[in-house]
Amino acid sequence: MLIVHVHVHVKPEAIEAFKQATLENARASVQEPGVARFDVIQDMQDPAHFVLVEVYRNDEAPAMHKETAHYARWRDSVADMMATPRVSEKFTNLFPPDSGW
Repeated sequence: MLIVHVHVHVKPEAIEAFKQATLENARASVQEPGVARFDVIQDMQDPAHFVLVEVYRNDEAPAMHKETAHYARWRDSVADMMATPRVSEKFTNLFPPDSGW
């Protein structure tokens, strides 16, 4: 499995619109066969900081995700909401060894 954390800092005035667009994208993303999980979390200390926790079943799934219409809609709709460019970090799963996702 491949786990990607995408850190997004949005403009304070765009928090609600960003949440709405991102939750819509997340709901569609979990329907993709290569996506095991797609969590959207918001920093309690800094409400303008979000982390998307994307768990993919294989190394090809992120590229397939980026080809979907819902991802393109999200990407385009939130571009001007970001205070800084988003940053992603990639991880590999160690435990549980086979989560069954």
